Amino acid sequence: MDAAPPRSDLARNDVAHMSKNKDRQSAEAAGRKLIALNKKARHDYFIDETYEAGLALEGWEVKALRSGRAQIKEGYVLLKGNEAWLFGAHISPLPSASTHVSPDPARTRKLLMHRRQIDNLIGLVERKGYALVPLALYWKKGKAKLEIGLARGKKKYDKRATEKDRDWQRQKERILKK
Repeated sequence: MDAAPPRSDLARNDVAHMSKNKDRQSAEAAGRKLIALNKKARHDYFIDETYEAGLALEGWEVKALRSGRAQIKEGYVLLKGNEAWLFGAHISPLPSASTHVSPDPARTRKLLMHRRQIDNLIGLVERKGYALVPLALYWKKGKAKLEIGLARGKKKYDKRATEKDRDWQRQKERILKK
């Protein structure tokens, strides 16, 4: 019986790196290239439904997104005047931005959705108390898309239960591995 060779630190880092990119790889397998992911949203909210929306962007924003300079962790979606708007998302301009354009990294961006979807969301948000949270920003067929989650807030005990389940799943995998 040959014993398995000891793992080097480099191999351990590769395994850790692969597990961190699990979400990114699953998104790419679905035909979309991930730009930014909001992991905190799934920790803080129960996501009941997801919607896909396009974004109305300026030229410098598209270039910044292509280089991956975006974060949506603090972003949220509001419905105003039968339109959906993305607030709080930050797209950092490239240092080589043009001099005649004054980029605003935290500007409000309009979301492009079908009228029926917006009407449905208005009803759910206003009557049932849901929130709209950005989950992921990605490229799909050359266009920037935002995945929006229809969310209910988690209480502290819900978050603890989720962590407990996640830890148990990890322990189960370790036990089964041995």
